[in-house]
Amino acid sequence: MIVLFAGLALTSCKQNTSSNDNPFFSEYNTPFGIPPFEKIENKHYLPAFEEGMKQQADAVKAIVDNKEAPTFANTIEALENSGDLLTRVGSVFFNLTEANTNDSLQSIAEVVSPKLSKHSDDINLNQKLFAKVKTLYDQRDGLGLNDEQMRLLDKTYKRFVRGGANVAADKQERFRKVNEDLSTLGLAFGKNQLAENNAFKLVIENEADLKGLPESIIVAAASDAKAQQMEGKWLFTMDKSSWIPFLTYSENRPLREKLYKGWMNRANNNNENDNKEVVAKMVTLRAERASLLGFPTHADFILDVNMAKKPAAVYNLLNQLWTPALAKAKVEAADMQKMIDAEGGNFKLASWDWWYYAEKIRKQRFDLDEEMLRPYFPLDKVIEGVFYTAKKLYGLTFTERTDLPKYQEDVHAYEVKDGDGTLMGILYMDYHPRASKRGGAWCTSFREAKKVNGERIIPITSIVCNFSKPTGDTPALLNFDEVSTLFHEFGHGLHGLLNQCTYETTGGVPRDFVELPSQIMEHWAAEPEVLQFFAHHYKTGEVIPQALITKMEKSGTFNQGFTTVEFIAAAILDMDYHTIDANTTVETASFEKASMDKIGLIAEIIPRYRSTYFSHIFDGGYSAGYYGYLWAEVLDADAFEAFKETGDIFNPEKAKAFRTEILEKGGIYEAMDMYKKFRGHEPTIDALLKNRGLK
Repeated sequence: MIVLFAGLALTSCKQNTSSNDNPFFSEYNTPFGIPPFEKIENKHYLPAFEEGMKQQADAVKAIVDNKEAPTFANTIEALENSGDLLTRVGSVFFNLTEANTNDSLQSIAEVVSPKLSKHSDDINLNQKLFAKVKTLYDQRDGLGLNDEQMRLLDKTYKRFVRGGANVAADKQERFRKVNEDLSTLGLAFGKNQLAENNAFKLVIENEADLKGLPESIIVAAASDAKAQQMEGKWLFTMDKSSWIPFLTYSENRPLREKLYKGWMNRANNNNENDNKEVVAKMVTLRAERASLLGFPTHADFILDVNMAKKPAAVYNLLNQLWTPALAKAKVEAADMQKMIDAEGGNFKLASWDWWYYAEKIRKQRFDLDEEMLRPYFPLDKVIEGVFYTAKKLYGLTFTERTDLPKYQEDVHAYEVKDGDGTLMGILYMDYHPRASKRGGAWCTSFREAKKVNGERIIPITSIVCNFSKPTGDTPALLNFDEVSTLFHEFGHGLHGLLNQCTYETTGGVPRDFVELPSQIMEHWAAEPEVLQFFAHHYKTGEVIPQALITKMEKSGTFNQGFTTVEFIAAAILDMDYHTIDANTTVETASFEKASMDKIGLIAEIIPRYRSTYFSHIFDGGYSAGYYGYLWAEVLDADAFEAFKETGDIFNPEKAKAFRTEILEKGGIYEAMDMYKKFRGHEPTIDALLKNRGLK
């Protein structure tokens, strides 16, 4: 696959290493061709990147210099197969800068990022190469290509056009500079956010200030404090498994406010880690690049290859949901204010109160709180639950391998086989937070699936999370949100593990379709049949009682006004940033405020991600694409209905259809065509509205 890392930024000093001792320069002598992590040193990356770029540049030159008429094989496939070394080093390096970084890696990234940007532009702006690609594209109907070959040709041509091949010659230097600056700014954004995440600490010294917190959270906070040489104190951080329980249960309102403001003001503190100027520069440069490419806005540029196609379609979906969601959120806020008043609180509900009072109302209304559920969700059993679901649906088995190379000691590796024993891939799972890992949860890959001479090269897939850690003799106990997150990321993992595409490029799918395989898995996590398989009390082994499942079901749409509003607010903020034109100057704080004022966001709720830590859109590839989770939810809600309609959530016919028409096909066909092949019709928004209690 042609490797273009220009959008990824990462950091070092110049380092020397001979090809003899650089693991990237030879075939990996490891099981399944897994990267030999224990042999890879920081000094190996930069030489491997430089040699990888050289090798790909040589391969491109050979394509251009070929005197034969361009063919699919000597141009499109040759280009697809270039850059093997660059792929090998990049897949390790960029994954580790996210999951297990250090100062040296960040320094290497600062050096290599502009080099990769230039390398990408050198390929995309090579007019002789583009002329060959365009010749084949113009002749595509007469080349006798199969569906996947036709798709590869189409994607390759569009990648050149979107990469600047048609930019006027006198503007190409500016185009290159914009790309280089964006790659550097993306790196700065992520670096600042990680620094801010690690910098904030709420240290509690008085045990009375822990009032209301469950014992499990207190023990975890004491353990975190001890790990940072603060024996006898309690530490709360920016890890979700730390700050959310505190906001949910702490009776100390001033401390809730302090922790919440620490979270909501990350990279917005007018210090060396401030991201406001980074954001302003990025959105302006993205708008300029879109203009150079002939698009009105960056959103138009991004959506052109997504299902939505146009910004108006995105705003239409978001606005359809905004009105009922905001109305429900206002009712939820009023209910909380009534509780505050009844308790003699004498204050107005604020955003740092929402988790606390939502949980109190949940317990009052449904006799349910998260801490009643947590003992039934030990991590090991939840993992068994996702494996069980994958086996019931697709016949897959997962066998842990302790002998495989790992990039960090806490990582687990699994061999994944199909029902007939065929090896499908290797799955890594990395569960708990650490200072070297960015926040959140994601699925990535150390090697994508593809076929060489008809033989499938198995993928090496990785799921990275930040779940509550074990404490003492107590295993890691998840809340249900974390359970859903694991099922979600596992769905992404299945998408990669089951991919049957010949080419890496055709395995890629639109941003607003990629969340379908992940979000549909969340439905199984909440089904009684699945819960009763994996939800066992960590002390007694008792299966989760039906009465507790019933309470979960009855409270299923509770607080969905808040959840939907905070998401849509962030999605609209993303779209607003990326529908500015190239002449607009942005001041981040005032722009965000105006965006939220325009839609009438209530003061008690803030966007799920504020500008300065909105890593999805400034450091994660989701610019003008955060809406995609909601767009895909229309698909996943409708798709799960296909199973429910049969009366069997593991219906073999539907599971086979979802696997063959969605999971195995990658991006060979248009996303909506693949969906209709599975479902029989286009989705409607009805199931989503029902699931969120908005209808």
